[in-house]
Amino acid sequence: MKTNVGTIDRVIRILLGLLLIGLSLTGTIGLWGWIGVVPLATGVMRFCPLYPLLGISTCSK
Repeated sequence: MKTNVGTIDRVIRILLGLLLIGLSLTGTIGLWGWIGVVPLATGVMRFCPLYPLLGISTCSK
C-alpha cells in the first residue's frame, strides 16, 4: 500500500473518527457513530482505498 493520505488529511480523519466513536460511546448518537472506525483506520494507516480509484493523493510525495 502506497501512502496517499497527507498530514492535514490524516489529522482530520483521526479527529473525526475519534469524535464519532466518542459520541457513540456516550450515547449522544446511535450505533452508526462506530462508522468513525473507518476514518480513524485510514488516518492511522495513511492509506485510503478509495483515493487510488479516484486518482487522488493528498500526500506531498
